[in-house]
Amino acid sequence: MRIVLVGPAHPYKGGGARHTTELAHRLAAAGHEVVVESWHAQYPALLYPGAQRVEEAEGVPYPATRHRLAWYRPDGWWATGRRSGRAADLVVVTLFSPVQVVPYLVLLAGVGDRAATVALCHNVLPHERGRVDAPLVRALLRRVDAVLVHSAEQARLARHLAGRRAEVRVAGLPPHLPGTGGGGNGAGEGDTGARGRLLFLGIVRPYKGVDVLLRALAAGPPGIALTVAGEFWGGSEGLRRLAADLGVADRVEFREGYVPVGELPALFAAADALVLPYRTATASQNVWLAHEHGLPVIATRAGTLPDHVRDGVDGVLCDPDDVGDLTRALRAFYAPGEPARLRSGVRPVEPAPYWERYLAALLGRPGSARPVSGGRDGPPPWPTPPTAGR
Repeated sequence: MRIVLVGPAHPYKGGGARHTTELAHRLAAAGHEVVVESWHAQYPALLYPGAQRVEEAEGVPYPATRHRLAWYRPDGWWATGRRSGRAADLVVVTLFSPVQVVPYLVLLAGVGDRAATVALCHNVLPHERGRVDAPLVRALLRRVDAVLVHSAEQARLARHLAGRRAEVRVAGLPPHLPGTGGGGNGAGEGDTGARGRLLFLGIVRPYKGVDVLLRALAAGPPGIALTVAGEFWGGSEGLRRLAADLGVADRVEFREGYVPVGELPALFAAADALVLPYRTATASQNVWLAHEHGLPVIATRAGTLPDHVRDGVDGVLCDPDDVGDLTRALRAFYAPGEPARLRSGVRPVEPAPYWERYLAALLGRPGSARPVSGGRDGPPPWPTPPTAGR
């Protein structure tokens, strides 16, 4: 099958770019002809306050990647759609934010009815929603043939927005971890000593619950330190004030800014556990990333997080947005001997079964609302894959 993936790729950073790239590699390995249509300029700086790009690739770039899309060039959206519709059997648009919907609608208008279309939704709607988000996403989901989401909860939301227009498929988000040299104990094989330090890693936004974690840290086991590493949307001043008011400022390190892949091993090696105090969640790679480095995870029962943490085996679960229950989880984790016992239960994830199910869902096997194989008379020739870069 000839497939066009529309989504971020290197030099864009983070899980979204890694997912698009890994998906392209996996589809190609399964025998499909794949081109990635990526971005030259994805978002206006006003809408994305952090650094959007990295110098060093966080994985192996997919060679047949174009970087022609730009948020300020509607003619490029249309041209990409026309080119994709003429050359592909399937066009997949990857949705991370409603900001992308207008470009995607123009692109899909260019595709027309010449190819099957799928909206791959990492988040159907944002965790922190605006008034226009639902109408925008509704318009997108009613324009495509199928929608792929990563949890049953997201599927219910997608069906509500899509109505009867699109088939909604569900597959768990598969592992697409950066190559960090993990795979062992975060502090060295056989090292069972507790460091008295926890780690939060990722973009810091209100739904991530870092404020809840700070309150639990203040009420939890004495002397435990915390590193909060990542980009702070809206700045870190409020959380710094909260840490000071709670009397834990001397125990909290705010490491502001995107964490390059090469710095991840040292962060994990310095910690006893990764903490994910999310109020809400869809799907996250961070549990698997911690396990890749031998670390247990303390997480809330939000989204798919409890599917990846075995409570009492390789981590501890607690209720979301509940300071008292997170405090209990911290105390349980630091009970005598528990950090070492939970660390011994950690196993790296095996990606292959997840990706097999994911590709089957993406391609609609079985139960596709519309076939996504070829079948057009005399399709235009597939373009010669370009090399990575602009």
